Amino acid sequence: MKAIESIVKRASELQGTVVLPEGMDPRVVEAACACADRKICKCIVLGTPEEIAAAEAKAGKELAARGIATIDYTKGDEALEQAYFEAWNAKEAKKPAEKQKPIDIETARKTLRTKRIYFGGMMVRLGRADGLVAGSIASTGDMLRAAFHTLGTEKGVKTASSCFIMDLQKPTPSGDGVLAFGDCAVIPDPTAEQLADIGLATAKTYRDLTGCEPRVAFLSYSTKGSAAGPLVEKVQKAVELARPRFAEAGIRMDGEMQFDAAIVSSVGSLKNPSGEIKGDANVFVFPDLQSGNIGYKIAQRIGGATAIGPNLQGLAKAMNDLSRGCSAEDIVGTVCVTLLQSASKK
Repeated sequence: MKAIESIVKRASELQGTVVLPEGMDPRVVEAACACADRKICKCIVLGTPEEIAAAEAKAGKELAARGIATIDYTKGDEALEQAYFEAWNAKEAKKPAEKQKPIDIETARKTLRTKRIYFGGMMVRLGRADGLVAGSIASTGDMLRAAFHTLGTEKGVKTASSCFIMDLQKPTPSGDGVLAFGDCAVIPDPTAEQLADIGLATAKTYRDLTGCEPRVAFLSYSTKGSAAGPLVEKVQKAVELARPRFAEAGIRMDGEMQFDAAIVSSVGSLKNPSGEIKGDANVFVFPDLQSGNIGYKIAQRIGGATAIGPNLQGLAKAMNDLSRGCSAEDIVGTVCVTLLQSASKK
């Protein structure tokens, strides 16, 4: 079974609820209808009546006919606005006095009535939906700001990041048909501390979305000191910081290591004979965004792998970003990814 087929099947069993804030997009209307028709989940679509009517006309689909709820976020919701006001000011209160930027209730009200992704994020925060999917129109920057301001990061993690699930045409030498690459879309030049967060978050995403146990390799151009320099030292420090956290989570990991030592057992046994990972990794942590983005696109364009993502991770609740060139079926897939991520956070 292809990775996305497995993800859709497992997500459908959860019968969760996902909020789709971009109700002015015909692709969102089509995706919400597909989720209802295929009995995948409940969707809540945000938009003004005029926006939704226009999108329905272009999609040739009707939301109400399928029992899909719609909410006009511009009319406001006092409970969401109060919760946003309190959460924002509680976070600001933890900062040094000179850096605090508290807001009043009117600012909170205006924010949620003008920013639909913030409104949807607060719905997820308060448990009215299991997750949020947007980005067919909003930029990644808008998505990340909304995620930070409404959801925040999960306990013990300071870094929100992303990963791609790579569905391979043929298995790796160790027999894995699905891999995870992180971070390929969010943090340009992560610190060692951020790399440790990315590694653990990507391992958890792999487990959530595939149901398989992650085996994690922190990648470098060096394997266990075969080269030296600041770039190698950053990955070495990340591994040192990550190791006790991985041990506590019961997840195998190793690094720093070259890609061939991470994925080919004969090379891994030669270059890393006493390591925890000897050519059998299925989760790969790239040292920076350049290498991660290049790596997943090489696997996709030359290797023929299907890239599922980017999947946001490290957030307190499930929220995912779409490509602005996405199809309705891409949205359905991302809804299913979000449901699986949400299930692991309950």
